[in-house]
Amino acid sequence: MAFYSVNRRLVAGLALTGFMLAAAGCQSSDNGILNLGFGKKSDPTAPPPPQDPKILASQLRAYCPKVTLRDGTAYFNTYAKGAAAKPKKKKLDSAAEAEAAAAAAAQTGPNGQPVDPAHDPSKIIYQASISDMTRDCTHANGQLSMKIAVAGKVVPGPMFAPGTVTMPIRIAVQHGDEVLYSQLHQYQVQVTDPTAATQFVFTDANVVVPEPSAKDYQAYAGFDENTPAASANKTKGKRKKRAPATN
Repeated sequence: MAFYSVNRRLVAGLALTGFMLAAAGCQSSDNGILNLGFGKKSDPTAPPPPQDPKILASQLRAYCPKVTLRDGTAYFNTYAKGAAAKPKKKKLDSAAEAEAAAAAAAQTGPNGQPVDPAHDPSKIIYQASISDMTRDCTHANGQLSMKIAVAGKVVPGPMFAPGTVTMPIRIAVQHGDEVLYSQLHQYQVQVTDPTAATQFVFTDANVVVPEPSAKDYQAYAGFDENTPAASANKTKGKRKKRAPATN
């Protein structure tokens, strides 16, 4: 009987010890495999996270600036002669005549809206548009050389006349507000079919700018109608005043 009593005490002791170990294991589970980091404060002695890696020279040598279209430069319309001509002003003798002249000058389109005589859709010969752009880059001798190409089409308008279309296409490269390259090209395309669009591809292979130190160049392509006007400052010969005749 004594052996039985001791055995019962031993079993009870082992059970109590196992329960305490299990409880301790539950309390220390936040340091175990299920530790997800919730509720923990950052260690002030821990090293700061690594910063963004710097751009490597190899990355810059592979860098080729993206080409985009500026707003309002994707289309170019050519109008028939006289569409943009401004009527000569004449002196009006009465308010009624002035009102009648204003009514005659205010043309309206199919939707009833006023039409600018200088941009009358019914006087369009053809409309050119740019639909796609691409570029190719090479790096050498501290310079970035680019070959920029644009593709588009020319669509005949109501006043279409077969012939040569001259399109003002500007290619430019900027670094922030600094213009590194800007060239206006008068590109010509022969258009003969009045029933279909004529495709065209223009390439500027002479774009050369300084080697960039970061990926922050921007290239542009598009139509530029703001071409500088030819100089008209021609000196006009002045007539010499004749000396009064003397008898």
